[in-house]
Amino acid sequence: MSDQEIIEGCAKHDRQAQQILYDRYSRFLLGVCMRYAVDRAEAEDILQDSFLKIFFGIEDFSGTGSFTGWLRKVAVNTAITHYHKNLKYRYYVDIEEYMSAETGVSSFEEDFYTSDELYKILNDLPAGYRMVFNLYAIEGYKHKEIAELLGIDTNTSKSQYSRARAVIREKLEILRRLKNSYTDNG
Repeated sequence: MSDQEIIEGCAKHDRQAQQILYDRYSRFLLGVCMRYAVDRAEAEDILQDSFLKIFFGIEDFSGTGSFTGWLRKVAVNTAITHYHKNLKYRYYVDIEEYMSAETGVSSFEEDFYTSDELYKILNDLPAGYRMVFNLYAIEGYKHKEIAELLGIDTNTSKSQYSRARAVIREKLEILRRLKNSYTDNG
C-alpha cells in the first residue's frame, strides 16, 4: 500500500489502513517521542496520543511536503503539549540557578560514544533544556518559533540551548576521561 492509499484509507477510518500506517511509522515516531520524554513509558504515551491525532486529523495533511515530515511535526507538537500539561509535576530547575562551566573542548572523536551513551546524556538534561535542545538542534526550529511553542522568551530559548550545549559538553568530557582511563588501565 502506498502512502497515498494509506492516507485515503485512514481518512475513511479504515482499520487496515490505520494498522499499516502504525506498523510502517511507529518505530520512527517512537524515536522522535523518545527525544522529548523522560523514559520509554512516557514516550509511548506521547506516541499513542500522536497516533490519535494523526488518525483523526489525517485530512489536515495537505499533500505538500513529505508525509513523514508531517507525521514528525504531529509527534513533536504532541510532545510539546504533553510537556506543558505535565510541567507542574516535574522537578523544575530555574535556569539562573543551574550553572555549568564550558569545558573548552571543541570536538569529540566520531564513533567514540555509543548511541545509548548519547541518549542518556540528552535524557539527563533538565526538561526545559532537553526540549529546547531537541527543537533547535534536531528538529530545526528557530529560537523565535521555540519561544512561541513553549510560551517562553526568545532569549530564554537561546540561553537554555546554550546551557544545554554546555552541560552536554561537560558530560561528554567526563565520559571521555572515564573511557580513556579505562582503556589506559585495561
